[in-house]
Amino acid sequence: MLEMSMGAEMHILVIVLGLLGGAAFWWYRVRYLSEAASEVADAVGRVRGSFRRKQLRKQAELSPLAAIDDPVVAAATLISAVAAEGVPMTPLRENAIRAAISGIADAKKADEAVIYGKWAASQIDDANVVIDKLTPFLRDRLDENERHHFLEMTSDVARAGGDLPPLYDQRLQRLRQKLGFQVN
Repeated sequence: MLEMSMGAEMHILVIVLGLLGGAAFWWYRVRYLSEAASEVADAVGRVRGSFRRKQLRKQAELSPLAAIDDPVVAAATLISAVAAEGVPMTPLRENAIRAAISGIADAKKADEAVIYGKWAASQIDDANVVIDKLTPFLRDRLDENERHHFLEMTSDVARAGGDLPPLYDQRLQRLRQKLGFQVN
């Protein structure tokens, strides 16, 4: 009888050890899967964060333009962006911008518009972005004669500083197109 109980106890011990080994194996596998799931969740979080940061950078890039709600400031910003893209903003160009804007606004408003316009245009590397963002605003507020006058102002200012900006012709053509004029 003693031998039978010892044999039965051995089987029970083997079964218990087998169950403990199986439980340890599955505990390890679940823990490993949990870590893998956590790593996947972290990677997804990093990708989402990167996407959000990219969107915020894009909004921050456009924020100086988004704040513009005055046609005079919009005109000063557009002229500054086209006239100074790829060339330094010389005092001659700055005075030409100030003279052009003074022709459409009083001196105090013109001075504020030129200061803000220069700053906003300097915050954005590509004049196309400024053109795309601000031209619809101006197109809706200016009649055809005023739009022609604006194109002349832009051209005069760009020519005032000596060398024309490198992409001047393309920028003026894009500006003309966005203002609603036919481009050849």
